[in-house]
Amino acid sequence: MGMIARREVILEALGQAHELEALQDSIVRLRDHFRVDHLVYHWVSSNGEQYGCGTYPDAWVQRYLDKDYLRVDPVIIGCFQRFHPVDWKRLDWSSKAARGFQADAIAHGIGNQGFSVPIRGPIGQFALFTASHHCSDEDWARFTASNRRDLILIAHEFNQKALELEPGRSQEQSRALSPREIDAMTLVAMGYSRAQIADTLSISEHTLRVYIESARSKLGALNTTHAVAKALSRGLIVV
Repeated sequence: MGMIARREVILEALGQAHELEALQDSIVRLRDHFRVDHLVYHWVSSNGEQYGCGTYPDAWVQRYLDKDYLRVDPVIIGCFQRFHPVDWKRLDWSSKAARGFQADAIAHGIGNQGFSVPIRGPIGQFALFTASHHCSDEDWARFTASNRRDLILIAHEFNQKALELEPGRSQEQSRALSPREIDAMTLVAMGYSRAQIADTLSISEHTLRVYIESARSKLGALNTTHAVAKALSRGLIVV
């Protein structure tokens, strides 16, 4: 079976999952498919609760919680301020706390390279889908160039399934704005012009208008300003 066919089989199994435990099986299989040290899905809710699955060692997961690394993790902090996937080398590791965190992570086998996809969902949800590995900068650049598109696609598929399986999830929440609609509406709320938003999201202004109109329709808003107000009040976007 080819690489693309194997990925599609894994994604099909993910789409048919009916319990959270199935996400763990899928992420292990995806890790093996991409031949990296680790793949991780990390969800942080608006009240600071964390949920995750992945292939990090149990000892590192427990240490991360015990040390409250959420407060200093440059990946979480950096990705929360971004809408695009990011290579870990582009994040700010300059502080003493960040360097200590990095050294501790590498000592626990997390890898010296990483690529994280930030995801925003309903009710203030923020999640990351991350691939990490031990290799040279050159090898990692080749990997991300070859697999960037697939990792972004899988990240959003994974998050959608996690949202569907979240206990107590209501029907209204399950019809939330798409990731692109959330990105567009967040930038509108931040005061960006449509040209700036289109440039930031690497899309045309026509495509941007489609996202904004779709979000306005889903929110039952009279205009874009009304849509932003509704999205903010419902916690669908965070500025």
